[in-house]
Amino acid sequence: MAATSSSDHVQRAARVAAPGSALELSEVPVREPGPGEVRIAVEACGVCHSDLLIAGGALPGTTFPVTPGHEIAGRVEVLGEGVEGWKVGDRVAVGWYGGSCGRCEACRSGDGIHCPELRVPGAAYPGGYADSVVVPAMAPAAIPEGLGAAEAAPLACAGVTVFNALRHCAARPGDTVAVLGLGGLGHLGVQFARAMGFRTVAIARGAEKEPLAHELGAEHYVDSTAGDVARALQGLGGAKVVLATAANADAMSATVDGLGRRGELVIVGASADPLAISPLQLIGGGRRVYGHASGTAVDTEDTLRFAALTGVRAWIEEVPLEQAAAAVARMAGGRARFRMVLTTGR
Repeated sequence: MAATSSSDHVQRAARVAAPGSALELSEVPVREPGPGEVRIAVEACGVCHSDLLIAGGALPGTTFPVTPGHEIAGRVEVLGEGVEGWKVGDRVAVGWYGGSCGRCEACRSGDGIHCPELRVPGAAYPGGYADSVVVPAMAPAAIPEGLGAAEAAPLACAGVTVFNALRHCAARPGDTVAVLGLGGLGHLGVQFARAMGFRTVAIARGAEKEPLAHELGAEHYVDSTAGDVARALQGLGGAKVVLATAANADAMSATVDGLGRRGELVIVGASADPLAISPLQLIGGGRRVYGHASGTAVDTEDTLRFAALTGVRAWIEEVPLEQAAAAVARMAGGRARFRMVLTTGR
Protein backbone atom coordinates (compact mmCIF):
# COMPACT_ATOMS: atom_id res chain seq x y z
CA MET A 1 0.00 0.00 0.00
CA ALA A 2 1.51 3.35 -0.99
CA ALA A 3 2.12 6.11 1.51
CA THR A 4 -0.61 8.72 1.63
CA SER A 5 -0.53 12.47 2.19
CA SER A 6 -2.84 14.56 4.32
CA SER A 7 -4.53 15.79 1.13
CA ASP A 8 -5.76 12.24 0.51
CA HIS A 9 -7.73 12.42 3.80
CA VAL A 10 -6.76 8.84 4.64
CA GLN A 11 -3.56 7.33 5.94
CA ARG A 12 -2.05 3.99 6.86
CA ALA A 13 -2.26 2.83 10.48
CA ALA A 14 -1.36 -0.53 12.01
CA ARG A 15 -4.18 -1.36 14.43
CA VAL A 16 -5.32 -4.01 16.88
CA ALA A 17 -9.09 -4.51 16.70
CA ALA A 18 -9.51 -6.09 20.15
CA PRO A 19 -7.27 -7.24 23.02
CA GLY A 20 -5.17 -10.15 21.81
CA SER A 21 -6.00 -9.60 18.14
CA ALA A 22 -3.38 -9.49 15.40
CA LEU A 23 -1.89 -6.20 14.26
CA GLU A 24 -3.29 -5.27 10.84
CA LEU A 25 -2.50 -2.43 8.46
CA SER A 26 -5.59 -0.36 7.67
CA GLU A 27 -6.63 2.86 5.99
CA VAL A 28 -8.07 5.37 8.46
CA PRO A 29 -9.12 9.01 8.21
CA VAL A 30 -6.40 11.60 8.74
CA ARG A 31 -7.13 13.40 12.02
CA GLU A 32 -7.12 17.17 12.22
CA PRO A 33 -5.61 18.72 15.36
CA GLY A 34 -7.95 20.46 17.74
CA PRO A 35 -7.12 23.48 19.89
CA GLY A 36 -3.84 22.95 21.71
CA GLU A 37 -2.82 20.00 19.52
CA VAL A 38 -0.37 19.40 16.69
CA ARG A 39 -0.30 16.82 13.93
CA ILE A 40 3.05 15.16 13.36
CA ALA A 41 4.02 13.50 10.09
CA VAL A 42 5.58 10.30 11.43
CA GLU A 43 8.92 9.40 9.91
CA ALA A 44 9.86 6.65 12.38
CA CYS A 45 8.31 4.87 15.36
CA GLY A 46 10.11 2.50 17.69
CA VAL A 47 8.57 -0.80 18.77
CA CYS A 48 8.56 -1.04 22.57
CA HIS A 49 7.66 -4.00 24.77
CA SER A 50 5.07 -1.78 26.46
CA ASP A 51 3.18 -1.71 23.17
CA LEU A 52 2.16 -5.29 23.96
CA LEU A 53 0.54 -4.10 27.20
CA ILE A 54 -1.39 -1.41 25.35
CA ALA A 55 -2.45 -3.79 22.58
CA GLY A 56 -3.59 -6.24 25.25
CA GLY A 57 -5.80 -3.62 26.94
CA ALA A 58 -3.71 -3.60 30.12
CA LEU A 59 -3.71 0.20 30.49
CA PRO A 60 -6.92 1.64 31.98
CA GLY A 61 -8.91 3.80 29.59
CA THR A 62 -7.63 2.13 26.42
CA THR A 63 -10.32 1.86 23.76
CA PHE A 64 -10.22 -0.36 20.69
CA PRO A 65 -9.29 -0.48 17.90
CA VAL A 66 -5.83 0.58 19.08
CA THR A 67 -2.97 2.01 17.05
CA PRO A 68 0.12 1.42 19.25
CA GLY A 69 3.36 3.36 19.17
CA HIS A 70 4.94 5.72 21.69
CA GLU A 71 8.49 6.12 20.33
CA ILE A 72 7.57 8.64 17.65
CA ALA A 73 9.82 10.87 15.54
CA GLY A 74 8.79 13.11 12.68
CA ARG A 75 7.94 16.67 11.70
CA VAL A 76 5.20 19.04 12.78
CA GLU A 77 2.69 19.06 9.93
CA VAL A 78 -0.32 21.05 11.18
CA LEU A 79 -0.80 23.35 14.18
CA GLY A 80 -4.10 23.43 16.03
CA GLU A 81 -5.72 26.63 17.22
CA GLY A 82 -3.79 28.47 19.91
CA VAL A 83 -0.58 26.47 19.64
CA GLU A 84 2.58 28.44 20.32
CA GLY A 85 6.21 27.40 20.46
CA TRP A 86 6.09 25.07 17.43
CA LYS A 87 6.07 25.74 13.72
CA VAL A 88 5.36 23.57 10.71
CA GLY A 89 8.46 21.58 9.79
CA ASP A 90 9.93 21.35 13.29
CA ARG A 91 11.60 17.98 13.96
CA VAL A 92 10.08 16.43 17.07
CA ALA A 93 9.84 13.24 19.09
CA VAL A 94 7.10 11.96 21.40
CA GLY A 95 7.56 9.17 23.94
CA TRP A 96 5.62 7.54 26.79
CA TYR A 97 4.81 11.04 27.99
CA GLY A 98 2.12 12.07 25.56
CA GLY A 99 0.67 14.92 27.59
CA SER A 100 -0.72 15.52 31.06
CA CYS A 101 -3.28 17.69 32.81
CA GLY A 102 -0.92 20.54 33.67
CA ARG A 103 -2.94 21.31 36.81
CA CYS A 104 -2.16 18.66 39.40
CA GLU A 105 0.61 18.78 41.99
CA ALA A 106 2.80 16.43 39.94
CA CYS A 107 2.51 18.58 36.82
CA ARG A 108 3.07 21.82 38.73
CA SER A 109 6.18 20.25 40.29
CA GLY A 110 7.63 19.38 36.90
CA ASP A 111 6.85 15.70 37.48
CA GLY A 112 4.14 15.27 34.86
CA ILE A 113 5.19 11.69 34.10
CA HIS A 114 3.35 10.82 37.33
CA CYS A 115 0.23 12.84 36.50
CA PRO A 116 -2.96 10.85 37.28
CA GLU A 117 -4.17 11.92 33.82
CA LEU A 118 -0.97 11.01 31.97
CA ARG A 119 -1.75 10.48 28.28
CA VAL A 120 0.23 7.66 26.71
CA PRO A 121 0.24 7.54 22.90
CA GLY A 122 -1.51 4.39 21.75
CA ALA A 123 -3.65 4.22 24.88
CA ALA A 124 -5.02 7.76 25.29
CA TYR A 125 -5.10 8.41 21.54
CA PRO A 126 -3.93 6.66 18.35
CA GLY A 127 -0.18 6.14 18.43
CA GLY A 128 2.73 6.25 16.05
CA TYR A 129 2.33 3.05 14.02
CA ALA A 130 0.84 5.32 11.35
CA ASP A 131 1.65 7.97 8.77
CA SER A 132 0.69 10.76 11.17
CA VAL A 133 -0.36 11.27 14.78
CA VAL A 134 -2.17 14.08 16.61
CA VAL A 135 -0.76 14.89 20.05
CA PRO A 136 -1.15 17.60 22.70
CA ALA A 137 1.25 20.47 22.00
CA MET A 138 2.97 19.88 25.36
CA ALA A 139 4.01 16.35 24.34
CA PRO A 140 6.69 16.79 21.64
CA ALA A 141 10.41 17.21 22.29
CA ALA A 142 12.67 18.97 19.81
CA ILE A 143 15.12 16.72 17.95
CA PRO A 144 18.60 18.29 17.67
CA GLU A 145 20.75 18.34 14.59
CA GLY A 146 22.84 15.21 14.23
CA LEU A 147 20.08 12.74 15.06
CA GLY A 148 18.00 11.13 12.33
CA ALA A 149 14.37 10.22 12.92
CA ALA A 150 15.05 6.49 13.24
CA GLU A 151 17.86 7.23 15.73
CA ALA A 152 15.72 9.62 17.77
CA ALA A 153 12.58 7.48 18.04
CA PRO A 154 13.83 4.85 20.56
CA LEU A 155 15.50 7.56 22.64
CA ALA A 156 12.04 9.09 23.28
CA CYS A 157 11.12 6.14 25.51
CA ALA A 158 13.90 3.60 26.14
CA GLY A 159 16.54 6.31 25.98
CA VAL A 160 14.94 8.85 28.29
CA THR A 161 14.04 6.10 30.77
CA VAL A 162 17.64 5.04 31.41
CA PHE A 163 19.19 8.49 30.91
CA ASN A 164 16.79 10.11 33.37
CA ALA A 165 17.24 7.31 35.91
CA LEU A 166 21.01 7.62 35.79
CA ARG A 167 21.16 11.40 36.03
CA HIS A 168 18.88 11.39 39.10
CA CYS A 169 20.58 8.49 40.90
CA ALA A 170 23.13 8.75 43.73
CA ALA A 171 26.16 8.00 41.53
CA ARG A 172 28.61 10.68 40.52
CA PRO A 173 31.35 10.57 37.87
CA GLY A 174 33.91 7.96 38.85
CA ASP A 175 31.43 5.88 40.89
CA THR A 176 30.70 2.27 40.00
CA VAL A 177 27.39 1.78 38.21
CA ALA A 178 26.22 -1.70 37.18
CA VAL A 179 23.63 -2.19 34.46
CA LEU A 180 21.60 -5.38 34.83
CA GLY A 181 20.57 -6.65 31.39
CA LEU A 182 21.84 -5.99 27.87
CA GLY A 183 18.56 -5.74 25.98
CA GLY A 184 16.66 -2.81 24.54
CA LEU A 185 17.03 -0.73 27.72
CA GLY A 186 20.31 -2.18 28.96
CA HIS A 187 22.37 -1.60 25.83
CA LEU A 188 21.45 2.09 26.11
CA GLY A 189 22.01 2.09 29.87
CA VAL A 190 25.61 0.91 29.44
CA GLN A 191 26.30 3.59 26.82
CA PHE A 192 24.78 6.40 28.88
CA ALA A 193 26.54 5.27 32.06
CA ARG A 194 29.91 5.30 30.32
CA ALA A 195 29.21 8.68 28.69
CA MET A 196 28.29 10.13 32.11
CA GLY A 197 31.67 9.18 33.49
CA PHE A 198 30.68 6.19 35.60
CA ARG A 199 32.87 3.14 36.09
CA THR A 200 30.47 0.93 34.19
CA VAL A 201 29.76 -2.75 34.86
CA ALA A 202 27.44 -4.83 32.68
CA ILE A 203 25.61 -7.84 34.13
CA ALA A 204 24.01 -10.39 31.81
CA ARG A 205 23.59 -14.11 31.25
CA GLY A 206 26.36 -15.99 29.46
CA ALA A 207 30.04 -15.50 28.71
CA GLU A 208 29.23 -14.91 25.04
CA LYS A 209 27.83 -11.45 25.89
CA GLU A 210 31.09 -10.12 27.30
CA PRO A 211 32.44 -8.78 23.96
CA LEU A 212 29.14 -6.95 23.40
CA ALA A 213 29.32 -5.42 26.88
CA HIS A 214 32.78 -4.04 26.22
CA GLU A 215 31.78 -2.81 22.76
CA LEU A 216 28.97 -0.81 24.38
CA GLY A 217 31.43 0.75 26.81
CA ALA A 218 31.41 -1.43 29.93
CA GLU A 219 34.72 -1.60 31.78
CA HIS A 220 33.77 -4.83 33.53
CA TYR A 221 31.42 -7.72 32.74
CA VAL A 222 29.70 -10.06 35.19
CA ASP A 223 28.24 -13.30 33.87
CA SER A 224 25.28 -13.99 36.16
CA THR A 225 25.33 -17.70 35.26
CA ALA A 226 28.95 -18.16 36.33
CA GLY A 227 28.74 -17.27 40.02
CA ASP A 228 27.39 -14.97 42.71
CA VAL A 229 26.59 -11.55 41.21
CA ALA A 230 26.68 -9.73 44.55
CA ARG A 231 30.08 -11.18 45.38
CA ALA A 232 31.41 -10.12 41.98
CA LEU A 233 30.18 -6.55 42.56
CA GLN A 234 31.73 -6.46 46.03
CA GLY A 235 34.96 -7.64 44.44
CA LEU A 236 34.87 -4.42 42.44
CA GLY A 237 34.38 -2.41 45.62
CA GLY A 238 30.58 -2.46 45.67
CA ALA A 239 28.23 -0.69 43.28
CA LYS A 240 26.98 2.78 44.06
CA VAL A 241 24.03 2.05 41.75
CA VAL A 242 22.59 -0.98 40.03
CA LEU A 243 20.32 0.03 37.16
CA ALA A 244 17.96 -2.92 36.71
CA THR A 245 16.79 -2.99 33.09
CA ALA A 246 16.09 -6.73 32.87
CA ALA A 247 12.49 -7.48 33.86
CA ASN A 248 13.49 -10.31 36.18
CA ALA A 249 12.75 -9.87 39.89
CA ASP A 250 15.08 -12.68 40.99
CA ALA A 251 17.97 -11.18 39.02
CA MET A 252 17.28 -7.78 40.58
CA SER A 253 17.17 -9.23 44.09
CA ALA A 254 20.49 -10.97 43.55
CA THR A 255 22.29 -7.64 43.14
CA VAL A 256 21.29 -6.01 46.44
CA ASP A 257 24.15 -7.44 48.50
CA GLY A 258 26.49 -6.14 45.81
CA LEU A 259 25.61 -2.53 46.61
CA GLY A 260 28.13 -0.44 48.47
CA ARG A 261 27.45 1.97 51.33
CA ARG A 262 24.25 3.89 50.64
CA GLY A 263 24.01 2.16 47.30
CA GLU A 264 20.85 2.14 45.22
CA LEU A 265 18.96 -0.46 43.22
CA VAL A 266 17.10 1.60 40.59
CA ILE A 267 14.43 -0.38 38.76
CA VAL A 268 13.33 0.48 35.23
CA GLY A 269 12.56 -3.04 33.97
CA ALA A 270 8.88 -3.74 34.58
CA SER A 271 8.05 -7.03 36.31
CA ALA A 272 4.96 -8.06 38.29
CA ASP A 273 6.93 -10.54 40.42
CA PRO A 274 7.89 -9.63 44.01
CA LEU A 275 11.47 -8.88 45.00
CA ALA A 276 13.13 -11.24 47.49
CA ILE A 277 14.83 -8.66 49.73
CA SER A 278 14.95 -8.59 53.52
CA PRO A 279 14.90 -5.42 55.64
CA LEU A 280 18.28 -6.39 57.06
CA GLN A 281 19.82 -6.24 53.60
CA LEU A 282 18.66 -2.63 53.28
CA ILE A 283 19.44 -1.44 56.79
CA GLY A 284 23.00 -2.71 56.56
CA GLY A 285 24.82 -0.09 54.51
CA GLY A 286 21.78 2.19 54.27
CA ARG A 287 20.73 0.84 50.87
CA ARG A 288 17.74 1.99 48.84
CA VAL A 289 15.47 0.29 46.31
CA TYR A 290 13.14 2.33 44.13
CA GLY A 291 11.52 2.43 40.72
CA HIS A 292 11.94 5.03 38.02
CA ALA A 293 9.49 5.89 35.26
CA SER A 294 10.26 7.56 31.93
CA GLY A 295 10.28 11.36 31.77
CA THR A 296 8.50 14.41 30.44
CA ALA A 297 9.07 16.11 27.09
CA VAL A 298 11.77 18.30 28.66
CA ASP A 299 13.58 15.18 29.89
CA THR A 300 13.36 13.71 26.39
CA GLU A 301 14.89 16.86 24.92
CA ASP A 302 17.77 16.57 27.41
CA THR A 303 18.24 12.92 26.45
CA LEU A 304 18.31 13.68 22.73
CA ARG A 305 20.80 16.52 23.17
CA PHE A 306 23.09 14.40 25.36
CA ALA A 307 22.97 11.53 22.86
CA ALA A 308 23.74 13.85 19.96
CA LEU A 309 26.73 15.30 21.83
CA THR A 310 28.19 12.02 23.10
CA GLY A 311 27.41 9.56 20.30
CA VAL A 312 25.07 7.36 22.34
CA ARG A 313 22.79 5.56 19.91
CA ALA A 314 20.21 2.80 20.05
CA TRP A 315 21.16 -0.20 17.95
CA ILE A 316 18.20 -0.48 15.63
CA GLU A 317 16.65 -2.57 12.89
CA GLU A 318 14.57 -0.48 10.50
CA VAL A 319 11.53 -2.02 8.79
CA PRO A 320 8.73 -0.36 6.77
CA LEU A 321 5.40 0.35 8.43
CA GLU A 322 3.66 -2.32 6.37
CA GLN A 323 5.79 -4.92 8.16
CA ALA A 324 4.71 -3.75 11.62
CA ALA A 325 3.26 -7.13 12.65
CA ALA A 326 6.53 -8.90 11.82
CA ALA A 327 8.53 -6.25 13.70
CA VAL A 328 6.38 -6.63 16.81
CA ALA A 329 6.72 -10.41 16.64
CA ARG A 330 10.51 -10.11 16.37
CA MET A 331 10.58 -7.79 19.40
CA ALA A 332 8.22 -9.98 21.44
CA GLY A 333 10.30 -13.06 20.66
CA GLY A 334 13.48 -11.42 21.93
CA ARG A 335 15.12 -11.50 18.50
CA ALA A 336 15.54 -7.74 18.00
CA ARG A 337 19.04 -6.29 18.17
CA PHE A 338 18.11 -4.16 19.98
CA ARG A 339 15.21 -1.91 18.98
CA MET A 340 12.87 -2.38 16.04
CA VAL A 341 11.95 0.89 14.31
CA LEU A 342 9.10 1.30 11.83
CA THR A 343 9.67 3.80 9.03
CA THR A 344 7.00 5.42 6.86
CA GLY A 345 9.05 6.71 3.95
CA ARG A 346 7.93 10.27 4.68
